[in-house]
Amino acid sequence: MPALPEPLPEPVAPVLPMGNDPARAAADRLLGRELRRCREARGLTLRQVAPVIRGSVSKISRLERGESSPKPRDVRDLARYYGVDAEGMRAIERLLEHAQDAEWYEQFSDVTPDFLKRLIQLEGDAEEICVYENLVVPGILQTRDYARYMVRAIMPSAHPEEVERVVELRAERQLRLMDGPLPRVTALLEEGVLHRRCGNAAVMHEQLDHLLRAADTDKVSIRILRMTREYGATPPYPITHLKFRDGEHAELAYVEHINGANYVTRPRALDDYRNALSNLRNVAASKDESVGLILEAKRQFSDGDGDGGDSSAG
Repeated sequence: MPALPEPLPEPVAPVLPMGNDPARAAADRLLGRELRRCREARGLTLRQVAPVIRGSVSKISRLERGESSPKPRDVRDLARYYGVDAEGMRAIERLLEHAQDAEWYEQFSDVTPDFLKRLIQLEGDAEEICVYENLVVPGILQTRDYARYMVRAIMPSAHPEEVERVVELRAERQLRLMDGPLPRVTALLEEGVLHRRCGNAAVMHEQLDHLLRAADTDKVSIRILRMTREYGATPPYPITHLKFRDGEHAELAYVEHINGANYVTRPRALDDYRNALSNLRNVAASKDESVGLILEAKRQFSDGDGDGGDSSAG
């Protein structure tokens, strides 16, 4: 197995910044690319297919680049014209649904930045999610009290009602992701995450219990990266990699920053992030060993020793 690339590439040219530009929504891009793939597989030009949707060459081009909101009628007419089979049509319908629907999280739009909305939207259609975290438990595996402490720390000036809405969003997001066989989730956690207290001892005890319950399911694999392992080019920031069920253009990486996020879709950049996560998985403790490390960390919080954290969090 090749060594972990050193260092990881900076997210520059191959990374598509999402920011606040709704025209670049990842779901729109994936849908557009799938339509383009189908067209090119038939050897058709933009000019030849434009009449199918009663439009122009530029309209087709914008649709394939994800630069205009897809109309269900147009998408379905094109898919039928391209002779897409039943399985391919189901994949296109899923992409269309994510590009069109007002999703459940819109009720939390006041506390959800656009870049996070897109991630939540795409998570719902993912087949596999692999997340690496170096500082905290991933949001999709946080308990309410742990999440509450984290939100208070990140948003110290937020009103209590705003904090609770963010906590509710995280809880609902987790519930929806864990309800059903997909997506499968792999969480690669630095060992320090288990020992770095967020809230009081009771909060940590409950959080580690929650990780143990998740690890006991077929859906979630938790792998701990020991602090004593030989150092490699460990990513200095969290990475989330999503794989979808639609074949072509079926993956992306998500790298979040303080005030935004990057969605990595270019093949070369994706290779770097995918390889980094693969190498981390290779050096992580086994599933059984990881459970043992979580149990060991849980014991340190069992009796509340040294409980100097935020007692109000629990």
